[in-house]
Amino acid sequence: MKKDPGIHPDYHKVKVVMTDGTEFETFSTYGSEGDTITLDIDPTSHPAWTGGDAKLTDRGGRLSRFNKKFEGMF
Repeated sequence: MKKDPGIHPDYHKVKVVMTDGTEFETFSTYGSEGDTITLDIDPTSHPAWTGGDAKLTDRGGRLSRFNKKFEGMF
C-alpha cells in the first residue's frame, strides 16, 4: 500500500444533533474539527426504525389494478 499521507481524509470529532434536540460527539470525516451535523431524519423519528404507520396508498387505482392482475398467483 502507498504510504502517502495525503490520500486519507482527516478523521476528527464532530457534534451530532438529532431531531429531538439530543446531541452526542462522534468521529467523522465530515467537515472539520468541532463542526455540528444537524439531522433531519434519525432513528428516533423515521418510520423505518420506529415501526410507524406504514400504509399502502392506492394512487390512481394502481394498487387495485396490481391486486386484480395477480390475484390468483399466490
